[in-house]
Amino acid sequence: MSNMNAEKEIINNPVLTIADFKIDGDIKWCAGCGDYAILSSIKSVLVERGGKKENLVFVSGIGCSSRFPYYINTYGFHGLHGRGAAIATGVKVANPELEVWHITGDGDSMAIGGNHFIHVIRRNIDMNIVLFNNKIYGLTKGQFSPTTPRGSITKTSPDGTIENPFKPGELTMGAQGTFFARIVDTEPKRMREVFMEAAEHKGTSVVEVLQNCVIFANKIHAAITGKDVRDDHQIFLEHGKPMIFGKERNKGLRRNGHTFEVVTIGENGITEDDIMIHDAHDPDDTTHYMLVRMTLPEFPVATGVIRSCDYTDPYDQVLQEQVDLARKNSRIKNMDDLINDGNILEF
Repeated sequence: MSNMNAEKEIINNPVLTIADFKIDGDIKWCAGCGDYAILSSIKSVLVERGGKKENLVFVSGIGCSSRFPYYINTYGFHGLHGRGAAIATGVKVANPELEVWHITGDGDSMAIGGNHFIHVIRRNIDMNIVLFNNKIYGLTKGQFSPTTPRGSITKTSPDGTIENPFKPGELTMGAQGTFFARIVDTEPKRMREVFMEAAEHKGTSVVEVLQNCVIFANKIHAAITGKDVRDDHQIFLEHGKPMIFGKERNKGLRRNGHTFEVVTIGENGITEDDIMIHDAHDPDDTTHYMLVRMTLPEFPVATGVIRSCDYTDPYDQVLQEQVDLARKNSRIKNMDDLINDGNILEF
């Protein structure tokens, strides 16, 4: 590579460090909050991806998660409750060259922002949605949210909530999502892997992070994050690899008619060849939908990249193609053309 080409490469892909994303002020999440791990993981991914920092934009709504744009040194926009997806859509459509991240929570996205959430996914805007799911309203002090487990005692459900909770993965599939992943905040290495795949996906990526709120929903995810149970209660999915899990790596998933069943390799003639291979790229989301619905105690909770396919082009790309075509075919190229067009209203 010539010196000139090398200089151009440095300009287009500058070397970034974690320090480039550090803010001057304090980060005001509670001590021990899972949000710190998410912030750290995303910073690591941005450093690894390189590029120009001025092309990064973080947009949020309202909630503990939505303080995120203040805590990372990039362009950012702190929006209204539930409206972050709409703002992020406008940013991306106005300037498709920007890398847009929408930071939201289970209350912000699943309740007041539910409409915007499903439509940004349906349109397949090329942006990354990171959904912090602690299954509680943390910022407003512990009310139940749309993902709070049925029967939970909270400040607004003293006798137990009687609502059936949403599963973000189900909503993503129902809205024709092209990318969905789930990860826990106690697995930083896996978080980085998942965020990297999300960032490289062309279209709307949704990453649900099962995040712990130490104040109002402490250990809400303990059934799958506890050191004594996590290997048996989680299955980390990787494209092209068998769906195996367990402390001894001897459990797996296989088809049983229209559902799955958990089997043990080495018992009843079961071998690794009987275990399903994860195909995250399958345009048909039937299997992906079944995976996001798996719950304890019958099944492990699926984590990792569950769905990642490109069967439809991103909305912002197609829109730009329409705009370019309209400009090419229009006889109006400038203000002189418009003024001299002859199609002028008289009053």
